Amino acid sequence: MWNDGVQTLPVAELRRLQAERLRAQVRRLYERVPFYTQRLDAAGVRPDDIETLDDIARLPFTSKCDMREVFPFGLLAVDRSEIVEAHMSSGTTGKPVVDAYTRGDLELWGDVMGRTLDMGGVGASDIVQVAYGYGLFTGGFGAHYGGQALGAMVLPVSSGNTHRQLDTLVDFGTTALCCTPSYALYIAEYAAKHGVDAAALPLRVGFFGAEPWSLEMRADIERRLGIKAFDIYGLTEIIGPGVGAECPGQDGLHIFEDHFYPEIVDPDSGRPLPDGERGELVLTTLTREGTPVLRYRTRDITYLMPEPCACGRTSRRIHRLMGRTDDMLIVRGVNVFPQQIEQVLLRVADVEPHYRIIVDRDGSMDTLTVEVEMSESLFSDDLGDVLALERAIERELHAETGIQARCVLVNPQTIERSEGKAKRVFDRRKVTTHA
Repeated sequence: MWNDGVQTLPVAELRRLQAERLRAQVRRLYERVPFYTQRLDAAGVRPDDIETLDDIARLPFTSKCDMREVFPFGLLAVDRSEIVEAHMSSGTTGKPVVDAYTRGDLELWGDVMGRTLDMGGVGASDIVQVAYGYGLFTGGFGAHYGGQALGAMVLPVSSGNTHRQLDTLVDFGTTALCCTPSYALYIAEYAAKHGVDAAALPLRVGFFGAEPWSLEMRADIERRLGIKAFDIYGLTEIIGPGVGAECPGQDGLHIFEDHFYPEIVDPDSGRPLPDGERGELVLTTLTREGTPVLRYRTRDITYLMPEPCACGRTSRRIHRLMGRTDDMLIVRGVNVFPQQIEQVLLRVADVEPHYRIIVDRDGSMDTLTVEVEMSESLFSDDLGDVLALERAIERELHAETGIQARCVLVNPQTIERSEGKAKRVFDRRKVTTHA
């Protein structure tokens, strides 16, 4: 196990270390970051008030909006001369979020991503193909630094150029693939279309994240590529990928708690919830130097799993993400997560894992339409078979979500493919048309 001395710390020792690091981080932020000085003063909290881990609930939350308001360097906890690298979120809905790294932060990033890849058995003899995007996006560099930390050969292909991705998999004998799950499916589809049996390649393991995906999609990826697929978790606001990952048991994702302290809170009230209760994941960076954050509200819905893991790691796990508070759809008063719909579609034969969810409004009534590609075999069948399958999927969607949805089977290869994060939800209710 990579860095096993830390990953198998007795729980009591881990909690002692976390409390020590939390106290030091709060004091550091209070003294060095005016944003947090003001926030802590407003909350009536001083660094000396933080004595135990339970006191973390006294600290203010940090949101994505907060981080955008102090763009670009308002959260720096070091002199800017100590920053050696910076990454940003996409910023598609406003100012981007900046994550600035010291040399110590980059070493930390390599370590936690090394732990991530090690969970899938990657070592110095492996060839790691990074098909996450490089540049300001954190995905490519995170996987890159993790592979280097383990001594593996890293192929920085970046996202896109699927023909080159496939050539690289074949020519170099890649053994580990890192990309979004939707792009992994696209690579598998592309390989089949060009006569390459992807399952016969040396590729044996994949690390997929940056977008929601279901267990059914995992099974589809594993079948098409002939690999074991691991779920990984991270976000730009904390460090990028490397916040947590699945171990070989694949029963939840271990959070690397010695560096990132997890809480679950009620999404509405912010009240801390006990382990095992579903709510919003909140993370505090205990050791980040460049841009540390206190109690960052991730908007990801999950719960903490405190039970001991058979792998021997003592960090708590989170359940696979169950949706987000900000991409949850409310359709006719019912909460619907896109993953619920995906789970239904991937259980159905004769459809491909490419779909769009369209929410619209007909007068005062919300409508939900799911477009999904039919398989080549179904495309050549009788129209009656197509209509029957649409109705069957609609019944399954109703059973899963509790609302009536319309299913439309579309021709193969008609839904746009993604080389990064797939856009699957189109909520047209937010569009206002002016005369």
